[in-house]
Amino acid sequence: MKLHRAWIVGGVALVAIMGAAGFRATPGVMINPLREEFGWSSGTVSLAVSVNLVLYGVTAPFAASLMDRFGMRRVVAAALALIAAGSGLTVWMTESWQLVALWGVLVGLGTGSMALVFAATLTDRWFTRRKGLVMGVLTAGGATGQLVFLPLLAALAEGPGWRTASVVVSLAALAVVPFVWFLLRDSPEEVGLTAYGTDVPVTRVRREGAAGHALRTLREAARHRGFWYLAIGFFVCGASTNGLIGTHFIPAAHDHGMPEQAAAGLLAVIGIFDVAGTIFSGWLTDRFDPAKLLLVYYGLRGLSLLVFPTLLASGNPPSATSPGIVLFIVLYGLDWVATVPPTVALCARLFGADGAIVFGWVFASHMIGAAAAAVAAGVLRDELGAYDAAWYGSAILCLLAAGVSAALRAKRAAPGLAPEEDPDGKALTDA
Repeated sequence: MKLHRAWIVGGVALVAIMGAAGFRATPGVMINPLREEFGWSSGTVSLAVSVNLVLYGVTAPFAASLMDRFGMRRVVAAALALIAAGSGLTVWMTESWQLVALWGVLVGLGTGSMALVFAATLTDRWFTRRKGLVMGVLTAGGATGQLVFLPLLAALAEGPGWRTASVVVSLAALAVVPFVWFLLRDSPEEVGLTAYGTDVPVTRVRREGAAGHALRTLREAARHRGFWYLAIGFFVCGASTNGLIGTHFIPAAHDHGMPEQAAAGLLAVIGIFDVAGTIFSGWLTDRFDPAKLLLVYYGLRGLSLLVFPTLLASGNPPSATSPGIVLFIVLYGLDWVATVPPTVALCARLFGADGAIVFGWVFASHMIGAAAAAVAAGVLRDELGAYDAAWYGSAILCLLAAGVSAALRAKRAAPGLAPEEDPDGKALTDA
């Protein structure tokens, strides 16, 4: 049987998303080297990380509209060029504002244009079957990017230096451009095919005014409480993953005496288990109520964060192979972005054709939460000398997000909405 072109396009997207995740996560291995070379505080470096995270998220809905207007191939190729420029130019920086401008602004805009909204757009256009599974695989690509890049970049930062690590990121971004340009296509109809799982072609109209359409979609979505429940949950998701663990796990472990490469290796292990957890979550999303899945995921994450400070302080220094820490890493990895497939499914079912753009705005809340947590944790570390308050605060937020997800389940659809049915035949709840 001939391989459907959708799987080739999905493979190219997977490579790009893997790279974007690895590029965005790189500042986590640079906090200590930058503090040592320039004397910058954790809060100062975290500011650049927070700008990166905010732009990574806020760019997403506009990127979805730009892909609708100009095509995925052009937008993703331009995004990779921005990442290459932002990372490569850091080798000449001497002031903290330059870190904000390069890693914060340029890399943030570039990675934001290839964020999960890209995966949602591609999945919607190229697949009518296996959507949950494909979204899970593409989401897991972010974890794989972290898995591939972080240990390598940590070794480079400790050995040849952080500038070498920056150059490697720049060259890797440029290397992906030819694959995107020659193999990625905007829709199956562009090459005379139909989406995987259907024989019916779709005529797509490219809208004028990408920014205006993104803002109009936000205005419409914001009228429904279901949008705010999803946005609040994803705010907490970002705070507890990219913002806290992704940015501060390495320096926090280093504070307790764990070598940076060992801590980076643990983050990579999170990436390994995130691949399995997210793909499994996609499989579950095709079969169960997505809101129930979110309730479970956020609840488990909150409970694991409550015990983590004790685990980190249990050894002197803590061992990267201690049973408690390994168990935390495995569980946190399985839950890392397992929230994405059910959230994408809820956006698509509640908001129809604009579901990808709505998810872009929900994803923006994810990265705003990540930015807030990145700054807050850095400031708490500077003021209190430890990260314990950040871990406990994030745990409480995760339990709050679980409660919000339960509220989302309990609400009936707003008048005029006809949500799809879940696999059990029950009406999917809305605002």
